[in-house]
Amino acid sequence: MAEPAKFSPLSELRIALPSLPMRLQEVGRFVAANDYDATTRSMRDLAAVAGADPAAFTRLAKAIGYSGWDELRAALTEARRPSQLAPFSVRAKSRRHGPNADVALVTDKFDAESAGLLRIPAQPIAEAARALHVAKRIWITGYRSCRSVAELLNYELRLFRPDQVQIVGGSGPDDLDLGAFRPGQAVIVIGFLPYTHASVRVAQAAYRAGATLIAIADSVAAPMAEGADHVLLFEAASSPGFFPSLTGAIAIAQSLAAVTFSLGGTAAKKRLQDTEVRLAAASTYVSEKG
Repeated sequence: MAEPAKFSPLSELRIALPSLPMRLQEVGRFVAANDYDATTRSMRDLAAVAGADPAAFTRLAKAIGYSGWDELRAALTEARRPSQLAPFSVRAKSRRHGPNADVALVTDKFDAESAGLLRIPAQPIAEAARALHVAKRIWITGYRSCRSVAELLNYELRLFRPDQVQIVGGSGPDDLDLGAFRPGQAVIVIGFLPYTHASVRVAQAAYRAGATLIAIADSVAAPMAEGADHVLLFEAASSPGFFPSLTGAIAIAQSLAAVTFSLGGTAAKKRLQDTEVRLAAASTYVSEKG
């Protein structure tokens, strides 16, 4: 039997951050943002750059379950070992020249997107979908380009949960919805680097309200992922092109909707059928008969 997946040290740090003392939160965010330096520089050097007491790094390590800084640094080093699948993204990022460079770029991008999807683990998505299934209300937010992913997920979930799903700020100012978050509800925040202040505010409001927070992000160190109950990672920067990729985020969103629908059983199927009948009666779609 395969051993259960172990949280990465950055995941453990992210989950623990909101409950740590303020000074340790600052040190923790520094480590999350500088994990390469944390694996290569001495604790004293790190402390000097962070403007912190070296002992704070030891206290941070112990606060998240490690025996000391050396053990945490070893875990960070192990976590940074490259995946065997790395050549996909490395090849996709390489520049090509010549008369067929445009075709090569398309091929490289498709290859990279496909490889990125294969690296998205299924188990965390299934666990997040179970949380959505039992949630009394589901709130979804994504800003700028991530708004499209939020709208897609909102649309798919509302097909079978029409009265229980809502875009944050969809019917008015965002801050009115932030005050409506409650325990027993779920809040989904979608984003990638550079992160918007608005997405972080939504995540913090969900955490304070005791709602289940689900972050769809490009990194466990994403600020909207701090304290999240579920973090679903996609690769925004692993493929060529001038703009980060949303392919993984869209795949995660559609998977969440599919699994949540499946968990809903007969009741979800009946609501979906009712929605389809209503849309057909409203002549939403062009008739196949022309």
